[in-house]
Amino acid sequence: MRFLPVFLDLVNRPCLVVGGGVIATRKINRLLKAGAEVTVVAPELCDEVQSLCNDQKIRFVAADFSSMHLDSMVLVIAATDDEDINRQVSELAKSRNIPVNVVDNPKLCSFIMPSVVDRNPVQIAISTGGASPVLARLLRARLETMIPASFGRLAELMGKSRELVRKRFPDMNERRRFWEHILQGPVAEMLFAGQGKAALKTLEQQLNDESHIISNHGEVYLVGGGPGDPDLLTFRALRLMQQADVVLYDRLVAPEIVELVRKDAERIYVGKERNQHALPQENINQMLVRLAREGKRVLRLKGGDPFIFGRGGEEIETLSAEGIPFQVVPGITAAGGCASYAGIPLTHRDYAQSCIFVTGHLKDGTMNLNWNALVQPKQTIAVYMGTHGLEVLCSELIKRGLPENTPAAIVQQGTTQQQRVYIGTLKSLPEIPKQYEVKPPSMIIIGEVVKLHEKLAWFEPVGNTD
Repeated sequence: MRFLPVFLDLVNRPCLVVGGGVIATRKINRLLKAGAEVTVVAPELCDEVQSLCNDQKIRFVAADFSSMHLDSMVLVIAATDDEDINRQVSELAKSRNIPVNVVDNPKLCSFIMPSVVDRNPVQIAISTGGASPVLARLLRARLETMIPASFGRLAELMGKSRELVRKRFPDMNERRRFWEHILQGPVAEMLFAGQGKAALKTLEQQLNDESHIISNHGEVYLVGGGPGDPDLLTFRALRLMQQADVVLYDRLVAPEIVELVRKDAERIYVGKERNQHALPQENINQMLVRLAREGKRVLRLKGGDPFIFGRGGEEIETLSAEGIPFQVVPGITAAGGCASYAGIPLTHRDYAQSCIFVTGHLKDGTMNLNWNALVQPKQTIAVYMGTHGLEVLCSELIKRGLPENTPAAIVQQGTTQQQRVYIGTLKSLPEIPKQYEVKPPSMIIIGEVVKLHEKLAWFEPVGNTD
């Protein structure tokens, strides 16, 4: 190990940056973020550093570097594009035992600046010893996806509770087990979900448990799996998928997304098709409650977004009534994902100033929709689950005044390698499923924005020869 990892307290301490150009900007900003008092020595400044000077965030000395600029400094960074000046700064700083960093020249450095994952007060520094800054940045990016943005709040809660926990659990091993439970259980998840008061209350309940037994409460994660492309999952969704003990998933969740669930998790299919339910909704609700009460972390995985035609509201109503901890993770809804991958903006200044989402489920042979609300000028209509009722949908819209030549599209299995986009009009749209084997899930988009598909289509599924 050539470099010793050290975290320096630079709050209100004088630091010097030699150089005022683009190279210096990142270093100056990092020092400011650490609370340092920054002096910049340079003949002139680039626009961004000049802005910091104008805002009195830095002290600027308009001059060439000299040894006197090192007086009283606790840390120095050389960030010029002149190798001779950078070498001079390095040698003079080292002669005074002042830590010095020379940008992009590890040989002249007495310390290096790592890539940092910042979840204040939690910080993770990544370094390759100057061998490959690009690799360090890639490693940081990987860690950013794995560590919740609210991790710092968890550390703050632990810090505030440290003495109470020490008194409650004098034995070190018992104390360690308690913190492990907190870090891997509902308290942490509540904080990650923004439920700070509930997290604090749960932690206090654990501390006041006279039995000294840590109760094993389960919880439910209601997660939107998006329209199909696994790359569209949120960081939080992927993290919860990796820690769940059991997953209940729908028919509309792409198989590639189900495969990302923890390998040893129990998987239960609860998908619904038109007029065919693998499991009635009420049974699903009660299963979520039962599994959570068994102490399991339950992932309820839905296609798209759980609150847009996904019955997510019904499920968390039951969970709330039964006192089961839960959190909701939004997903990219089918309308947004399919439209984007088809090159069809749902809104556009020239074509549509509003967009309306409706579900096309048939009821007693007809569609129970507010037709007058749908037939509005410069409005896009996005229809979920509507392919079986296309004839009713199109005929009713035409009957209510929407021109029969209104552009329309069916986007089949959008965002996946099976995506196909079929373009027509309100008049011709019902014939498309008869001509082609349109597979679910499919999204219907109606409106002038469909005209943009030919110009804006960018996604080309592998093997699509249509």
